[in-house]
Amino acid sequence: MKGAAMAARAALCVAGAALSLYALHVEREHARDPSYWAACDLGPAVSCTRVFGSRWGRGLGLVELALGRDSPANVPNGAVGVVFYLLQGLLGAVPGRGASAVLLGTSVASALASLWLAGVLAFGLQDLCLVCLSTYLLNGLLLALNWRRWRRLPRPKTA
Repeated sequence: MKGAAMAARAALCVAGAALSLYALHVEREHARDPSYWAACDLGPAVSCTRVFGSRWGRGLGLVELALGRDSPANVPNGAVGVVFYLLQGLLGAVPGRGASAVLLGTSVASALASLWLAGVLAFGLQDLCLVCLSTYLLNGLLLALNWRRWRRLPRPKTA
């Protein structure tokens, strides 16, 4: 079963990194040309370009409120996604409790961010971003994989 979990993690991380890189591409192209139309734009209410170009496409929309739009911490969500999926992929190959704890902790954080951004999509932007929804699904699957890994760890012996 360990090999299947590793293969699943690899597939999820490759897909997530690819979607995150695509989000960065769309954001960059939209910044250069406001009339840019991405492949994921199916209509006015189904537009990843509109989402990635909004303030919610950087720092979860929260960094700008706290630190300002031009803060170095206000990075695109896609950049955070690339780092997250690389971390998940690399640490997934590392055995042990420490790596498992980091995997689970970062997965919980990504799931919370996904829930936040899904709420922003539905109620704030009133948009249906296919790339976003796909990454939320991937984050949920990684959370399940990491939770399963954590639960299967041998428990430390107590005195």
